[in-house]
Amino acid sequence: MGFLSPKLGIDLGTANTLVFVPGKGVVLNEPSVVAISEIDKRILAVGADAKEMIGRTPGEIIAYRPLKDGVIADYRVTQAMLRHFISKAMGRFQVFRPDVMVSVPTGVTSTERRAVVEAAIRAGARNAYVVKESVLAAIGAGIPINEPRGHMLVDMGGGTSDIAVISLGGIVASTSVKCAGDRFDHAIADYIKKTYNLGIGDKTAEDVKIGIGSAVPVEEELVMTVRGRDFITGLPRSCELKTNDIVKAMGKELREIIKGIRDVLQETPPELASDIIDSGITLTGGTSQLRHFPELILRRTGVNATLAKDPLFCVARGTGIALEHLDTYKKAIIAKR
Repeated sequence: MGFLSPKLGIDLGTANTLVFVPGKGVVLNEPSVVAISEIDKRILAVGADAKEMIGRTPGEIIAYRPLKDGVIADYRVTQAMLRHFISKAMGRFQVFRPDVMVSVPTGVTSTERRAVVEAAIRAGARNAYVVKESVLAAIGAGIPINEPRGHMLVDMGGGTSDIAVISLGGIVASTSVKCAGDRFDHAIADYIKKTYNLGIGDKTAEDVKIGIGSAVPVEEELVMTVRGRDFITGLPRSCELKTNDIVKAMGKELREIIKGIRDVLQETPPELASDIIDSGITLTGGTSQLRHFPELILRRTGVNATLAKDPLFCVARGTGIALEHLDTYKKAIIAKR
């Protein structure tokens, strides 16, 4: 194999797709969005170019996210997206087809996993490997997953929150909660609609979450002004939001994730549970950066939680490390052609 065959790791996420090249790091970080013309179903743009079009497109162009809740909703579009990202990362001088490793959510079925392998091969990969997101997030967060100790990971992305206990390179107990960043955004938009009669888009809701959101109520609240459309007059209007409004807005979603964490803890064998009390829970993924999220986990489960370094890049970094050391992690790697 040697140096001729380039390697690419792809963190295929509901919200963002990251491409990682060993030795170079993350070379590409773009939204998982594809713009499609409605008339002849042609693919017009992928990634950042396509996201620019969301909510601003003329009727016949639809901006489409091929992964819904961490699952491939549209196979053809996913393949086109993979192809775009692979060729963009490889540059135009690609002579050799790359070995590609793709992360998939912990909850996917074997059929879906095969679909990802198939899509990667069709999109130009020489070999395709598929590894569960939680395992990759753990590797990327620097957790020695092959040792006989329990480690707990919560990987919160855009579409799913993957919660897993890993020991000896495998997943001991896990669940995938279809509740993560996107759902928080919708909850915030809904709350603002109900409370202030103001319609805001998903992007604005995301800005609010990042700007002033928190997982627990705070004494010193942050304040933010949002602009949207008044539902009664139909005219633009702005209103002021505070952190604790947002905590309240996201309450149901936060409870769902905490319930997932508790469920996994309850399934964990006692020996491993005691390891987890020692080492705590590691948080990865973009959504784990929500203010005071570790504190919420500590309050509800009694277990310490810490944020991994560069949580957004953990899975991508994990793909790079696993590609360099395929034999070390072979237990966790599925399917190759």
